[in-house]
Amino acid sequence: MRAHIGIIDDHPAVILGVASVLNAQPDLVVVATAASVPELLAQDQRLDGVLLDLSLADNSTPTENLHALAALAVPVLVYTSGDRPHLVREAARAGAAGMLRKSELPDAILAAVRTMLAGEVPASADWAAALDFDPDFVSVHLSPREAEVLGLYASGETAERVAALLYISRDTVLDHIRRIRTKYAQAHRAAPTKVDLYRRAVEDGLIPPDDDPGH
Repeated sequence: MRAHIGIIDDHPAVILGVASVLNAQPDLVVVATAASVPELLAQDQRLDGVLLDLSLADNSTPTENLHALAALAVPVLVYTSGDRPHLVREAARAGAAGMLRKSELPDAILAAVRTMLAGEVPASADWAAALDFDPDFVSVHLSPREAEVLGLYASGETAERVAALLYISRDTVLDHIRRIRTKYAQAHRAAPTKVDLYRRAVEDGLIPPDDDPGH
């Protein structure tokens, strides 16, 4: 039985190329293609896996797209044409199964898709570089709660507002922020101001880039 694959990309030529590679295999078939996640979900197809472009024209974020695709309960392999490690890290945090470059040869694409379908992480030098071999990223080691606090605070919320949103005290929020600053300082990525914290949060994929980081 052939595994059903969905492809989300806003470049028709890319969809055509990737689909032709997959459809030529006896164990794979592309049953749905779309330029956005809502468009794919609206097709209501049974899928075994999804290929998702990291950067789409609708300005959606990897986090938004991966969270929406979670309703399908299938693995999602993100792929990209450029070097945007902060998007890779964001996708990893949001549950992507792995990453693939659009420029990969057909054999590499097929291997990555089959590895994804097997429930394993597809080997990728870019994925490893962004997640495993980036000392700035791995050395911070924020806890899930610290990452949550940083994401809200760096986005512009006050300590009082973060406390209310997370049902914790303002003092607890400030304790988290102090620990976060200490961890970044120890990783040689000092963040003494709120703008610095915003920059670190963007670098680590906790929040999307903004044209106006002045908080």
